[in-house]
Amino acid sequence: MTTALITGSTAGIGAAFARRLAADGHDLVLVARDIGRLREQATELHDRHGIEAEVLTADLSGDKGIETVAERLGDRKNPVDLLINNAGFGNKGRYLEVSMADELRMLKVHCEAVLRLTTAAVEAMRERGRGGVVNVASTAAFVPRGTYGASKAWVVQFTQGAAQDLAGSGVRLMALCPGFVRTEFHERAGMGTDNIPNWMWLDADKVAEAALADLSRGKTVSIPDPRYKALMGAAKLVPRGVLGGVSSRTGRKYGPQ
Repeated sequence: MTTALITGSTAGIGAAFARRLAADGHDLVLVARDIGRLREQATELHDRHGIEAEVLTADLSGDKGIETVAERLGDRKNPVDLLINNAGFGNKGRYLEVSMADELRMLKVHCEAVLRLTTAAVEAMRERGRGGVVNVASTAAFVPRGTYGASKAWVVQFTQGAAQDLAGSGVRLMALCPGFVRTEFHERAGMGTDNIPNWMWLDADKVAEAALADLSRGKTVSIPDPRYKALMGAAKLVPRGVLGGVSSRTGRKYGPQ
C-alpha cells in the first residue's frame, strides 16, 4: 500500500486528489490548518474506502509549519510515495494594492514551501528509487499577471528543472496548471466570479484525474483540459507586450471585483 501526502487537502483540488487517491487504495497524509475539517475528511475517507488517513495540521506560511511537513516527508520508516503540493491562495488587488506582508506570505507558501517540501520528499524517494511529486501551479504561470502568476511561473520552472535533474532516478515531478476550477479559492480571496463564463470553469475531480494520468505518462507539465491547452498554445504566439495588456484587461474583467 502506497502513501500520498496532500497539502491543502480539505478543499478544492486538494480534496479532489484525496478522494481519487483514496478510491484507488492509497493511504493518505492530509495536511491543512483546520484540525476539525482534517479529522472529518480523514474519517469520511477511511469509512468509505478502508484506507488509513493520517492528519497533520500545519500553516505553510510559517517556518514551523513547513518544518513539520518536511519532517513527515523525510520519515524513512513511514515513507511517502506521492507528494501533492497543493496549498495556495490568492490576494485581492493589483500590484501595490496588496500589502507587502501578504505578498511575502504568498511567496512563502507558493515558492519556499514548495521548494522545501519537494526537496524533503525527493531526497527520500531517490533513495528508494521511486516516487512522484505534483506541484500545483496554474495557467496564470504562462501570462504576465501579477505576483500570483509570477509565483506559479516559478513553480513550473522549478519543477521542470528538477525533473530534468532527476531523470533516470525513478522519481517523477510534474507541475499541474489548471485554469479556473470550482473551489473555495476565489471566495476565500474575496474575488468575484460572476463574470467568468461557464465554459472556463473546470471540475476539480476531473482535474485530479487528468493530473494523475499525466504523471503516470511521465509529463513534467500538465494542462488538464483541451480548452486551456488551446488557449495556452495561442498565448505562445502573441507578443509578450500585447499579452500583458490582454492579461491585465482580462484580470480586471474576470478577476477581483
